[in-house]
Amino acid sequence: MKDSSRTPSWKNPTLSALKRRLVLAWQWVALGLYLAILGCQMGEVRPTFQDECGILSSQVDWSNRIKVLNLLSLAFSQECDGAVIEYAERAQSDFRHKTFSLSREMATVFLSDGVLTEYVLESYERAYLSVLLAASYLRTGHPKEAKVELRRLDHELFAPLYNFGEDPVNLALSAVLWEVLGEPGDARTDWIRMAEPAGSSLLHVDPTLKAFAQEQVTRLDQGGRPIPRWQVYGLGRFPEVDWDFKLFGSRNGYFVIHPKPPFQEACVSKTGLRLSTESWFAKIAHRHDHDYHPILNIQSWIRLPIGVVYGLVPFSIGAGIAVGGCAGAASLGGRGSGDLCALSILGGAHLMQIAPTVFQNTVRPDLRHWELLPAAIVLTQAIDLESESCHTNQVRLHPLVTRPLVSPPIDSKMETLFPTLLPSHRSPFPVSGQLPSTKSAILIGG
Repeated sequence: MKDSSRTPSWKNPTLSALKRRLVLAWQWVALGLYLAILGCQMGEVRPTFQDECGILSSQVDWSNRIKVLNLLSLAFSQECDGAVIEYAERAQSDFRHKTFSLSREMATVFLSDGVLTEYVLESYERAYLSVLLAASYLRTGHPKEAKVELRRLDHELFAPLYNFGEDPVNLALSAVLWEVLGEPGDARTDWIRMAEPAGSSLLHVDPTLKAFAQEQVTRLDQGGRPIPRWQVYGLGRFPEVDWDFKLFGSRNGYFVIHPKPPFQEACVSKTGLRLSTESWFAKIAHRHDHDYHPILNIQSWIRLPIGVVYGLVPFSIGAGIAVGGCAGAASLGGRGSGDLCALSILGGAHLMQIAPTVFQNTVRPDLRHWELLPAAIVLTQAIDLESESCHTNQVRLHPLVTRPLVSPPIDSKMETLFPTLLPSHRSPFPVSGQLPSTKSAILIGG
């Protein structure tokens, strides 16, 4: 009797051939996937740069985020484009997210705002980092990488992160850079966003700026280009951020935040525009708005009574020392009782005087920000800055240094350049521990 479960002998070679074909097919599929992944990785490789100036490689401390940002500004001002390219993207990535911790958020209401939390970039800071990166790539002759950074700038302004919102300053810088890169279509989009800022509650554009942006849209629609090409100067130094306590009538809790000194008003002429960075300051001033950061707003209101209690502690201790010391001196009697009472009153008064300081240090808002920023920018089509009617003599500009690109021009019709943001002639940062002075300059043009 035959075994019906046994496989016929003629089927064994067929199954073996089929298995070999399946194995060979899977090998080809695996090889194709490997090559595809390798191709994607190779496509994302960017030119490698070194921190030729050594500004960041020798002094960078990533735990001090504000210092890192200031060092990036200094590196850009000294044309250390390798340092900007090497570190700016990392800063943009590492400093952009807010890490929430329940214990830390609960503990922070008992201390000053920002003591237990790391600094998180505002949207304008992330976008301005993309501007510096795009300018550095352009100066080193890599226009494709510059375009990538400008597209990232667009994403940073609209990304639904902890800090969000667009601003006219970065839109103007992006529009000019797109024109420098020979992309009038992308430039037109940014000009339109300035001219028609509908749908953005955080973007407030002056009517004169809207009219100027609309003129640029019309010019690009007609195929025109500025002659000579755009020149952009960074003026001044971002002012100090000061605050006052105002329990009623404030839009963002009990804070009234204002700049020292105030920003200059916007100026529009036939050839150019002066635009202050007050929109960047507005992001700091409204950081505790309930509509923007409801958690910060609630924490600030919880911190208010705690600050009152903290302030009452030295006040009550000082009053107790003054009253108790005089009472004790009176009970002891003798010639030294009067001196002991006077000493007690003096010591108690000193303690009572620090009570307002303790209260203010407890309830003060988190006003940390990127300090080494321009106070205004001037965009002009004039031959030089002195020919621009929106130029102001209140802020002295440093000499502008231009140099040809290290590689052949991007376009025979567009031999343009994004020259440097020069530092101050005063003591350099951070050797002396001070930031550069309030005078700086950026230039885009040819």
